[in-house]
Amino acid sequence: MRTIDRLRVRAPMERVFDAAVDVEQWPALLSHYRWVRMLEREDQGGLVEMAAWRPFGIFKYPTWWVSEMRVDRAAHTVHYRHVRGITSGMDVVWHLQPAEAGTEVTIVHDWSGPPWPLVGATVANQVIGPVFIHGIASRTLAGLARHVEGTRE
Repeated sequence: MRTIDRLRVRAPMERVFDAAVDVEQWPALLSHYRWVRMLEREDQGGLVEMAAWRPFGIFKYPTWWVSEMRVDRAAHTVHYRHVRGITSGMDVVWHLQPAEAGTEVTIVHDWSGPPWPLVGATVANQVIGPVFIHGIASRTLAGLARHVEGTRE
């Protein structure tokens, strides 16, 4: 399963990058995040627990995962490896690059799916990726863009 979410943000790359790596502030900025906790802190990342809502109209489905986070400031990338939760084994990379009038942000999620015989890959490709991962990642990008651009929902 691979999902790619991309957004052009009308803000300088350093401002966008700072917001992207300051994950502990996301619940204050992004209404779909329930909490973010650094379980172990390292120089360029650490072990981070995240919980978000995936809204479906008036209903909200709770999601949760723990990732090893690694920040590469020189390359303007943030890497995650999901190590707990249904998405264990998922690799996520945030790529930031300068673009005309701002910053191009791309989030790539790669995963072979849950270890469920016969249906794991199908569920990952048809439900978890397009419905949950894209649903949360696209909201995260849009919310961080509003924050760094100084606009409101």
